[in-house]
Amino acid sequence: MTSKDNSKAALIDSLNGLLADTLALYVKTKNFHWHVRGPQFRSLHLLFDEQAAEIFALTDMIAERVRKLGGTTLTSIGSIAAKTTIKNQDDTGLDAMAMVKELFEDNTAYVGTLKAAKELAGEAGDNATDGLLDDWTDQAEERAWFLREILA
Repeated sequence: MTSKDNSKAALIDSLNGLLADTLALYVKTKNFHWHVRGPQFRSLHLLFDEQAAEIFALTDMIAERVRKLGGTTLTSIGSIAAKTTIKNQDDTGLDAMAMVKELFEDNTAYVGTLKAAKELAGEAGDNATDGLLDDWTDQAEERAWFLREILA
């Protein structure tokens, strides 16, 4: 395998990790949308739904980049669970601000995952993925910003 092949394989693996994190972050955000309670219910319920939709919209684009690069994508809940770094949250009674804090932390970590993938895209000479990662990073930074401002 050449250095370019190794770079491409590393990028594909990174994108599959990103895909797993994207799907896990989507489910967690949707979970919080369904279970949020309290004085800020309406605004958080709507914000979480808006953010979940934005996150879900990325899944197909990430998977299609993997396929365009000649790789295979995640195939099951098990393959998502094996690759994600997003922690499960099954507590349906979690306080609304704890939900916001957790999503802020997850979106901030997700930015780091995106930046790591961008570095690999550069090493692989993949300008298309590199450019997409800039857009996805901007979206994640905006989500984190909105959540951070709620916590202020």
